[in-house]
Amino acid sequence: MGNKPPKSSSPALPGEPPKTTLFKQEPDGTTYRIPSLIYISDCQTLLAFAEKRRTPRDCDAKILVMRRGKQQTGSVQWSPAQELTAACLPGYRTMNPCPVYERQSQTLFLFFICVLDNVTEGHQICTGKNKARLCYVTSKDTGQSWSNVTDLTENVIGHEIRKWATFAVGPGHGIQMKNGRLIIPAYVYYIHYRCFSFHLPLTVRPHALAFYSDDCGITWQRGEQIYFKSCECEMEEIVDQENRSYLYCNARSTQGHRVESWSENGGTAFDAPHFAPMLVEPCHGCQGSVLGFAAPQQSSDEKPNGGLTSNTKTWLLYSHPTSRRTRKDLGIYLNKSPLCSTGWGKPWIIHHGPSGYSDLTRCEEDKLFACLMECGKRSETEEIAFVEFRLRDLVNSQ
Repeated sequence: MGNKPPKSSSPALPGEPPKTTLFKQEPDGTTYRIPSLIYISDCQTLLAFAEKRRTPRDCDAKILVMRRGKQQTGSVQWSPAQELTAACLPGYRTMNPCPVYERQSQTLFLFFICVLDNVTEGHQICTGKNKARLCYVTSKDTGQSWSNVTDLTENVIGHEIRKWATFAVGPGHGIQMKNGRLIIPAYVYYIHYRCFSFHLPLTVRPHALAFYSDDCGITWQRGEQIYFKSCECEMEEIVDQENRSYLYCNARSTQGHRVESWSENGGTAFDAPHFAPMLVEPCHGCQGSVLGFAAPQQSSDEKPNGGLTSNTKTWLLYSHPTSRRTRKDLGIYLNKSPLCSTGWGKPWIIHHGPSGYSDLTRCEEDKLFACLMECGKRSETEEIAFVEFRLRDLVNSQ
């Protein structure tokens, strides 16, 4: 770990948790975007990932960077940033970090996409010619060293790629379900109709889906797409009072509200997608993060969620900008009855001002959580900051 204390952001406003800046925009325009955060309990280590870009633009992404955090004397001490040179394909830019930890083999999988240099997402959608690759690297020592890159595009997507204008994973984090299944959230811009005369796409829509593995990450498969228009997403396992398991998906939308859906077969297919009335989106949407955790014990006479009896043993957190008009005022929401579409409470604002993408994780200590978020004073691309908070902070803010 570095000997110098981490550099902090400007002082937090009243009611906000203290922030620690992990990645900051540089004078030459170098920008860090797309935060991803994971806590590995086996070694009590936080790993924070981001894209390093020449400018804030998506097409100027270059490489992934990472910092390792350890709890020391009541605060997290962070290592210097390192570039993940293993997570690269020649001639491609690396984007959308999405880690997941496999408990049995104690292996960290870092998924990402590699996109052909100088080819934008818009160009792929307009031409219907995908230039993205599905890739991952692994680590057995919590990010101190990495394997060579594995390209899954042919084996997992195969000929179906002809109908995919482009695609990506996450961004954010994946999960491992209680039955051992690994889940990597993803989305595809699917070509529903083409002009056969010119072979150009006529109808292209985004759809969320999952990549999954049932053999500790040795082989991977893709699930079916959510038929609603849905984009960047994260997923979480929900266990109900009868111990039935559901995979919950929370996805970006351009329709003013988030899209939610559930799967009863671990992401193979999703059912009943709908808009979440309590979770608003700005006009073009924004990525958000979702995190599940075991519901605290309730006394027999206590009714959570404003009198609504909880229908699950799992509660959910969700982070996202709270404004309907623009990316600002990043908030944390709590849902004590996540199988109810109206179960979301009011957000606790943890950053007042410009804010964008974020990622949540649960830390070792009971009911201690962390969020890695894009934020700033004038623009959400100014920095990526880390905050810790407790469940009681969120509950007391209501």
